Amino acid sequence: MTDIDLLTYLQTFITESRKETFERVLAERTKHFTVVLEDLYQKHNTGAVVRSCDVFGLQDAYFIENKYKSYLSNQVAKGAEKWIDFHVFKGEKDSSEKCVRTLRERGYQIIATTPHDDSCLLEDFDISKKSAFVLGVEKEGVSDYMMQQADGYLKIPMVGFTESLNVSVAAAIILHSVTTRLKQSNVKWQLTEDEMNEKRIDWCKKSIRSVDDVVKRFYEEK
Repeated sequence: MTDIDLLTYLQTFITESRKETFERVLAERTKHFTVVLEDLYQKHNTGAVVRSCDVFGLQDAYFIENKYKSYLSNQVAKGAEKWIDFHVFKGEKDSSEKCVRTLRERGYQIIATTPHDDSCLLEDFDISKKSAFVLGVEKEGVSDYMMQQADGYLKIPMVGFTESLNVSVAAAIILHSVTTRLKQSNVKWQLTEDEMNEKRIDWCKKSIRSVDDVVKRFYEEK
């Protein structure tokens, strides 16, 4: 038995329309970019960023919980949390270090979002490299540790009197800009076929009632 056998079986329990939706969404999904939410404590901001990840095609989101737990607001996330893969680092003194190490092992450069003068302007950002955009806690911004670990810094041009944006608004602006340019480029940003099959199975399971019984029956029949 293979994962493809399981997928074929699970797909008999969902509608053709749902399968078509999965394929449409998967065709736009990417792991080329991801976001890191560092100690966000306002749940509506966390939910809004997760929704932006889903809307702009990011499959992964990373959470660092040194001080605060990243509660999701269902009212804001609108169910997007079901379709995004969460990677949570919490409960240890070196949670931030472990997150950074994991991202580097997966080929990401660390990009801190900050209005500092030496930051790269959003429209000039090089979208060809795998990048993890770090968004810091409200008011304080990205931590000193993340600033030190960052491979680069990114800022959104602002021409008004206001010097900062709400973290969820900033995330949406950044993700819209980089994913739009990414999909117009020659960069290989799509998921691999194995990654797509993994999500097909995962999403099928999330769409089937009493799925544990369904999977159990599959293995018994095989």
